Amino acid sequence: MKPAYWLAAGVFLSVFVGISGASAQIAEPSVSIAFVGDIMLAETPGKVVSSGRDPFAPFAAILNAADIRVGNLECVVATKGAPQPDKPFTFRANPRTLDVLKRHFDALGLANNHSGDYGPIAFTEMLNLLDSHRIGYFGGGRNLQQAHRPLIIERNGLRIALLGYDEFLPRSFEADVDQPGIAWSEDEQVKRDIVRARTVFGADLVIPVMHWGWEDEPLASDRQRQLARTMIDAGADAVVGGHPHVTQNVEQYRGKPIIYSLGNFVFNGFSEKANITGWLLRLELDRQGARAWRTVTAHIDREGIPHPVRGADELCWKRGQQAATRCAAVAN
Repeated sequence: MKPAYWLAAGVFLSVFVGISGASAQIAEPSVSIAFVGDIMLAETPGKVVSSGRDPFAPFAAILNAADIRVGNLECVVATKGAPQPDKPFTFRANPRTLDVLKRHFDALGLANNHSGDYGPIAFTEMLNLLDSHRIGYFGGGRNLQQAHRPLIIERNGLRIALLGYDEFLPRSFEADVDQPGIAWSEDEQVKRDIVRARTVFGADLVIPVMHWGWEDEPLASDRQRQLARTMIDAGADAVVGGHPHVTQNVEQYRGKPIIYSLGNFVFNGFSEKANITGWLLRLELDRQGARAWRTVTAHIDREGIPHPVRGADELCWKRGQQAATRCAAVAN
């Protein structure tokens, strides 16, 4: 697989294949996945879309360079429902945003604390809209079984299972046997889901995407660290998280990456530097699991639009390293 290059905002960023030292003659199949954090397309970002602009445009080339593109949809996309009366912030995006999402993403995580902001009627409408637009989703469904079912994406001969879980209240958004909603994180169920992704759904690779931790905390909590290790012990190949609205620390456990929080990606209403700095994670995998990853830093402007940061130091890792290291973004 030859190194590719991402063109964004006039900056070329090298794909991690080059950093990993992979040769063009590698015959073993591999897949690249771009993960981004919280995507909230109501309020100002929604107005950007309604004006005909694309909030993902500055990152379009970076996203398109990956085989699979995944984000956390931190709002409900619907026209129906009523805001939950006990929530200080409720987000509902117009269905017109789905055309933009389809342009840039193959899969969206729904397991978060805003998917149920407008109740089960709006949530069900969103599922129908995602299906009609043929946008994959995980971590939510029309009942409990569907919410815990992995989304299987096949690329380059590899079957990747994406699972999603929420750990942040309210738990009233959780799916039930006959009620739509999200997948709630309970250790024993998560472990079973990871095993079933391989044994029942035939996945070669399994990646849980978590909504967890405390807002504005730069370090993962003991609970996050415990659960991440539990998931890897159960067979997860990597763990990717979000929710704190800031990036958090990263770790390697048993040679497998844990990225505790990618922070915000498309989100307005923040002014602190930590809140307007996010990561795109570029993850490279083969049948043995993660072989390399790197981050690309995003600066989020006042409209909630992310921009690649020229010359920013990035975190990089390749198989065999005990921990990630800093690697300067390649500018041209």
